[in-house]
Amino acid sequence: MNNTIIIKKNYEFKNMFKKGKFFYGNFINMYIHSTAKDYNKFGIAVPKKCGKAVERNRIKRLVREAYYRYEDKIKVGTNILVSIKEDLNIEDITFDNILKDFDKILNSAEVTIKNEKDDN
Repeated sequence: MNNTIIIKKNYEFKNMFKKGKFFYGNFINMYIHSTAKDYNKFGIAVPKKCGKAVERNRIKRLVREAYYRYEDKIKVGTNILVSIKEDLNIEDITFDNILKDFDKILNSAEVTIKNEKDDN
């Protein structure tokens, strides 16, 4: 994570829930807030209803890896908070499903930078 700071404090999460614009996918919800800072912030919220600590940590690892894939494409100064939907079955959440949701949400939020290769 080059220019990314992890959101850890409770007040930072509350701030993102209040100020962030809400986007939803099939498995994850995202709160995205743009700032004038020269770094990004990233946080993950997994409710206890999703399962025990082992399952919640697995989901966090999958979301973190999906973020790493898109990190270079995200505009600088973007704060992203990913929350997992509560009413899902844990076995249904796979890395491919999370990647699809990331792609869908980041494109609809227009926070990704287009590569020169994509324009041709």
